[in-house]
Amino acid sequence: MYRVAICLLVAVFALSGPAPASAEKVLPGCTAAQQATTGCVLRNNGTEIVIGGTQTTGGGGPQPDYGDYRPNVPVVDSEPWVPPWMQEFDECLSDWEENLSCFSPPPEEEPAEEDDTPALPVITITDLVQFAPLGTSVYAEPDNVGVAGLPVNFVAAASVQNVSGSLFGFPVTVRFTPVGYDFAFGDDEVLTTGAVSQSWVELGQAQFTPTPTSHTYRDRGSYQARVDLRYTAEVDFGMGWYSIDGEVTSTGASQEVRIFEAHTALVAYTCEQSPSSPGC
Repeated sequence: MYRVAICLLVAVFALSGPAPASAEKVLPGCTAAQQATTGCVLRNNGTEIVIGGTQTTGGGGPQPDYGDYRPNVPVVDSEPWVPPWMQEFDECLSDWEENLSCFSPPPEEEPAEEDDTPALPVITITDLVQFAPLGTSVYAEPDNVGVAGLPVNFVAAASVQNVSGSLFGFPVTVRFTPVGYDFAFGDDEVLTTGAVSQSWVELGQAQFTPTPTSHTYRDRGSYQARVDLRYTAEVDFGMGWYSIDGEVTSTGASQEVRIFEAHTALVAYTCEQSPSSPGC
């Protein structure tokens, strides 16, 4: 039988006036056992009246024993857990709202929006060879002539170039940036450098002085010199620039360079005055 203990009012009434003789009275409904323990006896000692005792009422039938079972109810400030059926209505309602999500199905995810933008294929540096700028010709200072045993300075024009076209059916702009020079001087000597080729004037140097892109021929003769430019590439399909790994090389055109021997001679006239003079 499920029982709920209900505490009866224990009241102490202060009495005034002369103290009467002490008296006891058994409250209605008390059992002999309760009387023996003074559980429901009224006492009057002349100065105060004490009413004490308990009363039990029957429940609605057998109830399950939940023991220490605790639903998903958080413990707040270490207060003991109170079953919902013994809570105040507002407190019970608050617990229900806090734990309602435990019994609710997860929200349905909205389907992702389809992207109508066509996917671009993977682009390699080989795909950009067709856009590579034309090669440039090299120029040897001074005037594509030189003296055997003295430095000849080679200059090649190179700059950033944008080339537009179509790649895989999409309009594209390719940006080429020069990053290296591969010189072939025509005498089986080569030079690979990342230094920008500049004239003696741009470098602030005198003629026939060494530069990062100069070369010295040992023998007189006519040589076919060439420079190939190496570029890095970036592409833009209208969504911004992004780099492509690798380099593209543009082969330059050949340039004839004549190399003379220098001899010391005492002459009376310059070559303009006497073109047939020695050394002219």
